[in-house]
Amino acid sequence: NPYIIATLLFSLGLGTTITFASSHWLLAWMGLEINTLAIIPLMARNPHPRAVEATTKYFLTQATAAAVLLFASISNAWVTGQWDISYMTHPLPNTLIILALSLKIGLAPLHTWMPEVLQGLDLTTGLILSTWQKLAPFYLFLQIAPMNYTLLIVLGLFSTLVGGWGGLNQTQLRKILAYSSIAHLGWMILVLQFSPRLTLLALLTYFVMTFSLFMVFKFNNSTTLNSLTTSWAKAPALTAMLPLILLSLGGLPPLTGFLPKWMILLELTKQSLALIATLAALSALLSLFFYLRVSYAMTLTISPNNTTGTLPWRLNSHLPSTPLALAASLTTCLLPIAPATMALLPL
Repeated sequence: NPYIIATLLFSLGLGTTITFASSHWLLAWMGLEINTLAIIPLMARNPHPRAVEATTKYFLTQATAAAVLLFASISNAWVTGQWDISYMTHPLPNTLIILALSLKIGLAPLHTWMPEVLQGLDLTTGLILSTWQKLAPFYLFLQIAPMNYTLLIVLGLFSTLVGGWGGLNQTQLRKILAYSSIAHLGWMILVLQFSPRLTLLALLTYFVMTFSLFMVFKFNNSTTLNSLTTSWAKAPALTAMLPLILLSLGGLPPLTGFLPKWMILLELTKQSLALIATLAALSALLSLFFYLRVSYAMTLTISPNNTTGTLPWRLNSHLPSTPLALAASLTTCLLPIAPATMALLPL
């Protein structure tokens, strides 16, 4: 029913907006809960057992994270007498809040639900889960003043390593996208305490690149590496464009994805964390390897068999191509305007 879908999408936006507009922990928690409850029916609308299983896993993990967050905020109010988000002065509630938000967005080692949940969803709901559902928790990450800097660095570095290592032997595209998300979130958390504007820049570029990749897979109706090998007949132009999008996600210059990684490594080096920066850069090579595997599957392992009947690329596609074209252009061409991009971001 389109009215129900519109109501759920409105509730998704409302939950995120409530969290954005709140300075009180109870209001922020309420916005996160509205967000979770709105996406549950979207995830379960496909009656397949995998979708139901993914929805159940997602609900349990999000409910656990919400309970920990509520407990931490009540503990902080009990100790300090303050419900304000920016007034987290006690180390125990502060650490609990960071762990609860890490579980909500899927940071390693609290990431194990993310690949399994994303694997059970269709590509459209997976795109919402990978992008929109990160906004509210990241807003809270930016609002609180983390007291335990070591915890954030450990979470970020572990996420970049797990995100690169976990995606190496995957053949399911949605699991590859899940591990890619974990790795990118790790980069954002690494620099969160030193430069919040760099975290915001990395989050926005991640959104654009992930949107492009999901749209390409949806356009080709592909969910496995094997199904990508016949995409050359459906959309030859996309077959040529996808390696650039993947290499941008991997962070290769002169593509857009190089910009946040470059700035984050520079900031970590300025903070005398050269070893952390080196490990993060090496973990990016792991991610780059499985992006290259997907590129290889799409462009070089082309099936020699001819199809009988009408070729797929001659069939009309019902998906609008303008958002994909715009996102793909931004994914590949933003690096030359990096200074202007940085100037537009708030301090």
